[in-house]
Amino acid sequence: MNIVCSPCIAWNLWKFVLSGLYENERRFVRSIVWMTCGLFIAGVVFCLGICFPLLVKFGMSFQSKTLQPIFGVSNIVTLALWLSLAFGCMFQFPLVTYALIRADIVYYETVCHARPYVVVGILVLAALLTPPDIVSQLILGVPTYLLFEAGLLAARRFKKR
Repeated sequence: MNIVCSPCIAWNLWKFVLSGLYENERRFVRSIVWMTCGLFIAGVVFCLGICFPLLVKFGMSFQSKTLQPIFGVSNIVTLALWLSLAFGCMFQFPLVTYALIRADIVYYETVCHARPYVVVGILVLAALLTPPDIVSQLILGVPTYLLFEAGLLAARRFKKR
């Protein structure tokens, strides 16, 4: 029931918050909301357009005369939904990176020096959020790292201003 009501709740929350903001704050919040939605949708499209077909193809590659794959519709739909959610959330990485640096919670130089740890963290998250095969983990990990670098690039441009 909560999912059905979510758009109405979000709209009312948006109108409530928007009434208390100045115009420049409204523009900033709107841009963040649009970027968040756009990145989430890009993650879902990437998942359903590239990752999921590759994952199914990879699973079908084990087919032989003695081993026949059995896919249930509910299993496929559940896997697609969970992967879409994981990809949508992981594609928020550049916004998180940018926001943390812009708010001076972490410094740009610190994040740059921590790149090896970030790579390991991204790969661990990818391993936790995807099925236990290296193909789907890398398909989630590599774009997430590239998005992390994009967030760093945006933060560097902001810091130069």
